[in-house]
Amino acid sequence: MLYITIVAVAVIALLVVRLLRMRRELRRVTAQLKSYNDGRSGKKTDLSYYEKDLESLAAEINRLIDRVTESGALQRRTENELKQAIANMSHDIRTPLTSIFGYIQLLEAEDLSPEEKHAYLSVIKHRSQRLQALLNDFFELSVIESTDYELKPARIRFVPVLQDVIMSLYDQFTDCSITPILEFPEEEVIGFADESAVKRVIENLLLNTIKHTRGEVGIGLKRQNNEAVLVIRNDAPHLAGTDPSLLFDRFYTADQTRSGKGTGLGLSIARSLMEKMGGRLSAELSGDVLTMTCRWELTTSGNSQGASVT
Repeated sequence: MLYITIVAVAVIALLVVRLLRMRRELRRVTAQLKSYNDGRSGKKTDLSYYEKDLESLAAEINRLIDRVTESGALQRRTENELKQAIANMSHDIRTPLTSIFGYIQLLEAEDLSPEEKHAYLSVIKHRSQRLQALLNDFFELSVIESTDYELKPARIRFVPVLQDVIMSLYDQFTDCSITPILEFPEEEVIGFADESAVKRVIENLLLNTIKHTRGEVGIGLKRQNNEAVLVIRNDAPHLAGTDPSLLFDRFYTADQTRSGKGTGLGLSIARSLMEKMGGRLSAELSGDVLTMTCRWELTTSGNSQGASVT
């Protein structure tokens, strides 16, 4: 009986010691968290007393700290991008507006010839159109990137969609002396995506190509690893030494004077639409050759049985 009592007392004593050490360690962890939350320390939680449940708690706390750190870094990047976007947009709006106001003042002169008035009005019209295009693109990008923006994915045939976009731009290809080199697969390529969004992506990529290149442009579509892969390849000597990933940044233009033909938003819109569709858009620069690649997930043959295709 005495032996049982001694063992019981020893077990209770061990449990009390363990409880006291855990309470002390919990107070220590609480102090570390308070220091972190008050901004006095960026250190993760560490333990001086190791116990399975405490280790699990500390690991989860440190995971939360990592997520908070990543979220803060993302917020700072987003804020910097927004500030840069606002600065660029302000510049791009101010430039045509200043030009418009200047030519309006010239039109107010009484000794202008009809030819001069016609020339000034032509400039004003051109600057107004650029301003309208900029505002339209900015509004479209804002809508696409909003959480409320929803696409309507459905099964689509990629080849006819691509052909439709190319045909709609045929006159622009001709006017700019561009020869499309087309490579289409013989088999049908059916994917799951929003058709209007797919058309917008392809159109933006091709319009960017039309603005910045001449000669031959490779446009290829293929099926690869259950993906529809669109590749647009063209010469781009003006991008030498440029990080191609920057092309998708808002308002980025290779022309640092920002006096080019585009608004700098077309590729950002294309990337945002691809992300909304769960696809991928990337750019690669090899020498003077720029390659834009779009990837959409394809439907499997098993899932397409009996399904309608738009």
